[in-house]
Amino acid sequence: MKVICSIEEFRRERAATPGSLGLVPTMGYLHEGHLSLVRRARAENAVSAVWIFVNATQFNEAADFAHYPRDEARDCRMLEQERVDLLFMPPPQEIYPPGFGTYVTVEGVTERLEGEFRPEHFLGVATVVTKFFNIMQPTCAYFGQKDAQQVLVIKKMVADLNIPVEVVVCPTVREPDGLAMSSRNVNLSPRQRHAALALYRALCLAQEQWARGNKDGEAIRRAMTALIQGEPLARIDYVSVAHPETLQELDRIEGGALVSLAVHIGRTRLIDNVVL
Repeated sequence: MKVICSIEEFRRERAATPGSLGLVPTMGYLHEGHLSLVRRARAENAVSAVWIFVNATQFNEAADFAHYPRDEARDCRMLEQERVDLLFMPPPQEIYPPGFGTYVTVEGVTERLEGEFRPEHFLGVATVVTKFFNIMQPTCAYFGQKDAQQVLVIKKMVADLNIPVEVVVCPTVREPDGLAMSSRNVNLSPRQRHAALALYRALCLAQEQWARGNKDGEAIRRAMTALIQGEPLARIDYVSVAHPETLQELDRIEGGALVSLAVHIGRTRLIDNVVL
């Protein structure tokens, strides 16, 4: 595995590397969910690449950015074991040099759910992903379904700006008890880790209601909310049953829905979703 820290060096490497490049974007502190994306990128492309960059512009709170888990040495060992070809780990000043002042705004799908609670989040996501796509020139980029709204934002950005990248969405990887894998899970105490299962139970409840023929979006939202509120350590940001493309809340589910939620467990904010 070749580790690259400068834009100039990565561009030279990409120009000298023929064939398709499969990219896995990450902020590091890797887990099995990231590695599942890496394996697919390797299987489907001539060259596999990962970026590790904790992007300050997508954090709304400085404390959240400061507490985001980091362990570059551990990440490198994991990616070497997966036989990744290229790892791009630029320092912040390489991506945001002095005087940087250009940002990418995606309208519509950014204004709901995460957009309501993290107003600048998708501005940071769209900008940094555009920059890395321009630098790394991937053929395909692999994202997890757990970040469903982020995937919609990136797909819209790629389509609107005619960026020649195929966005590949891969299933959410879960722990044996159902908790979605996340780098933030390491911040949970044992009691909080148990409490976090309320998210998965609420999503399962929505699936059960749907399977039984319940098409009432508001009734499903209420049932999920009541379940989560039964966990004393949980504080809800949102529970959503929305159109899977526009993210508009549904009173009645006709063709399908994206069921998603964001919940604080202690100081740790977790998101998860299922598609009906």
